[in-house]
Amino acid sequence: MEAFGFLVVPPVFKTGEIEQLGLAGSIPVRLRESRRHVTQVDPRRRIPRTDQLLALPAVQQARARLGEHAVKAAVHAVQDRARRGDLPVEQISDALVNALTQHTATTLRPVLNATGVVVHTNLGRAPLSTAAVEALINASGYVDVELDLATGTRSKRGVAARAALLAACPAAEEALVVNNGAAALVLATTALAAGAEVVVSRGELIEIGAGFRLPDLIASTGARLREVGTTNRTHPKDYADAIGPQTGCVLKVHQSNFRVEGFTKAVGLQQLRELTALPLIADLGSGLLRPDPTLPDEPDAATALCEGADVVTASGDKLLGGPQAGIVLGRAEVVAQMARHPLARAVRADKLTLAALEATLRAGASPVTQSLHADPERLRTRAERLAAAVNASVVAHDGRVGGGGAPGVPLPGWAVRLPESAAAPLRAGDPAVLTRVHDGACLLDLRCVPESDDDRLLAAVRHALDVDR
Repeated sequence: MEAFGFLVVPPVFKTGEIEQLGLAGSIPVRLRESRRHVTQVDPRRRIPRTDQLLALPAVQQARARLGEHAVKAAVHAVQDRARRGDLPVEQISDALVNALTQHTATTLRPVLNATGVVVHTNLGRAPLSTAAVEALINASGYVDVELDLATGTRSKRGVAARAALLAACPAAEEALVVNNGAAALVLATTALAAGAEVVVSRGELIEIGAGFRLPDLIASTGARLREVGTTNRTHPKDYADAIGPQTGCVLKVHQSNFRVEGFTKAVGLQQLRELTALPLIADLGSGLLRPDPTLPDEPDAATALCEGADVVTASGDKLLGGPQAGIVLGRAEVVAQMARHPLARAVRADKLTLAALEATLRAGASPVTQSLHADPERLRTRAERLAAAVNASVVAHDGRVGGGGAPGVPLPGWAVRLPESAAAPLRAGDPAVLTRVHDGACLLDLRCVPESDDDRLLAAVRHALDVDR
């Protein structure tokens, strides 16, 4: 039979039969192979199209959470797996939804801090309070960060955070928030001593985290360092001889990460105040606002201001227990001079920092405060419960403040002793758990682990030990 110039071959014919009839040359190749395609369909042709997968309700929800690029990448990944034969076509949709459910908007992973170090710089320093987290969420949209809603006019930035700081430290007349502690110090020396000298003891020319050195920071402001005294001993006369018409300010720095003991001498803020009327800056670093009996030698903002400091600078994410921020407290005219300087705009805090800081100050005890003052007996009970569940032992273990605060001060507590080989699978697990590896053992200190996470920690330990075996 012939139609439109082509011979129509009944589907019962096979390729060999067609050739025997002498018809092979008159039949298109595609037609001759049609029988084969009907009986052997490539399963890859059944892989859902990208637009079909993107239309799935669960995928639509993930697009709002993760963004278009991440979702399309996940779609292409499951399609590629199916093309390679690693994933059955029937499971593509389920595999995609599962992948997107586990996918997070950031590559940063939550970690259970079982090191006993409260302010752990490598883990982001201070964990935020529930109130601070809620404040971050509320501030993620439009907020009145620089607006007076009553009048509809522009207001000063961060008024509420400033008020919370002054309420928490009544010794201060004024407050300012910048983006971190180093920025607070740089702004202070720039606004008060640019082009002039900053007088500081040699024993206080410290290096802070990641190799940044205080002398380099100050030199970057255009001020000149005038070093006085020696590494271990500085006297009032050393300052008196150095202070003159070329002096812009006097700087007193808390040594933070180390202690100098033995044949030492330092000049306190009260003595420095008696020597000069020039601006006196106290860089405390740790962010302690009031004295804490647990940390008797740690300087605090209230005491420093009462002893004569014009300005105190500190970090917000250390002992204060808030977000990364630079805290400035002090005399109204000096803080105002800093706020007016052009550099203040470059280092100002964003709305999220201001919101979290205010909530931290108003909420009371932060997770950092709770960890610092954790009851050793309660820590022991929790440790013994975990140890009994995995047939491990409990040993005495001193925690640390961390973040440069109270160097050498022990925080008595307890730890679960596991084989050293458990440390790696614990770090790689879900949840990730960071422990202290010491003296051939993996030590789990529960000081900084919320009690509500004890069951998750136990499950992680059991998994790590199974992997180890």
